[in-house]
Amino acid sequence: MARENAPGERYPVRRACRRLAPAVWTVAVATSANSAGVEPAPHTDPRPRARELGIVIGILPHGELNAITDVPGVRVGHRTLREGEEVRTGVTAIVPHADNVFQQKVPAAIVVGNGFGKLVGATQVEELGALETPILLTNTLSTFAAADVLVGFVLDLPGNERVHSVNPVVGETNDGYLNDIRARRVAAADVLAALSAARGGPVEEGSVGAGTGTRCMGFKGGIGTASRKLRPAMGGHTLGVLVQTNFDGRLTINGAAVGDALGRPYLERLERDVPGGGSCMIVLATDAPLDARQLRRVAKRALLGLAAAGSAMEHGSGDYVIAFSTAKEVRAPHAPAAPNQVRTVLRDETLSPLFQAAREAAEEAILNSLLRATTVTGHRGRTVEAIPIGRLVEVCRQDQCSVTPRG
Repeated sequence: MARENAPGERYPVRRACRRLAPAVWTVAVATSANSAGVEPAPHTDPRPRARELGIVIGILPHGELNAITDVPGVRVGHRTLREGEEVRTGVTAIVPHADNVFQQKVPAAIVVGNGFGKLVGATQVEELGALETPILLTNTLSTFAAADVLVGFVLDLPGNERVHSVNPVVGETNDGYLNDIRARRVAAADVLAALSAARGGPVEEGSVGAGTGTRCMGFKGGIGTASRKLRPAMGGHTLGVLVQTNFDGRLTINGAAVGDALGRPYLERLERDVPGGGSCMIVLATDAPLDARQLRRVAKRALLGLAAAGSAMEHGSGDYVIAFSTAKEVRAPHAPAAPNQVRTVLRDETLSPLFQAAREAAEEAILNSLLRATTVTGHRGRTVEAIPIGRLVEVCRQDQCSVTPRG
């Protein structure tokens, strides 16, 4: 758990927001789609990302898009379901590269921060160190249906006609506060739509796809992404992160207790035993040539970013990192022509910049998921408000943020 303040202690916010964009941002309210599950049109007045507000996380430069799709070949697709007053859920697909992933498997690793979750496919990735399907994110009770659809999708790919075993990887968070999760509304067509929509380029964030019904640290959570581009002297590699945020904690930006200043003190929620959101899925991609052991080391550092954002990885939170490398030289062909494979990977001594990149990108992706999320009303009339951009700017513009100890 994050350290509590001593009486009268003050946290500087100047370091949290190094520059503040002069624009005044308005809060966009999520719109509803029709009962057929058609996704709403993109917001004409999008909410800002952290960098647009002048909030700089870390010391490393980001990629061109500051997104997981800065890693060459990585594609992301969403299927958003907003139906009537009860359904607020969806699917997000992350595709490692443009080729048949089953035939050209990528090195992968999974790290468990807190294992209260249903991560399908985890044991085989842990055992073999390879990813052979796209990654899907959805809600808890739709995980298994999504996995079945993903198996069919892979079996139907050209070249897989003789495949008899597939290890689908599907992660989840529980969006049952805003979504009628017992309805298990995610259907095969929705999973296939997310896979079909997977593209490179900018990634839609906030209350979309698997983040449609999530909440995070007292505010609306969702999908967020960020990247880091190492300098040539550090290897020049790119690392990107995508998150599905649905966890509780003390919202912190560069060490400043911003959540407390915004009226969402975590300690009060703990004292009242108010159930918060549960789980954070972190997907990490890099073009650095790494094997599964090294990816596991990098993935562990993404959990530092989760902690820095304010998570204590609560009892009921499923906190996972799925990491993979897209480098062609470390891919494993499904049916190799020779019994031996020679791979060239980075030396362990060169990994520290990637460790820092994983920490920073995860922290910034979480913040982007909050900033880009819109207010959502759903199941049983419940509403989760988006983080107030104007108030956040005011807090960050102050020279100091006074945080009164609770309890």
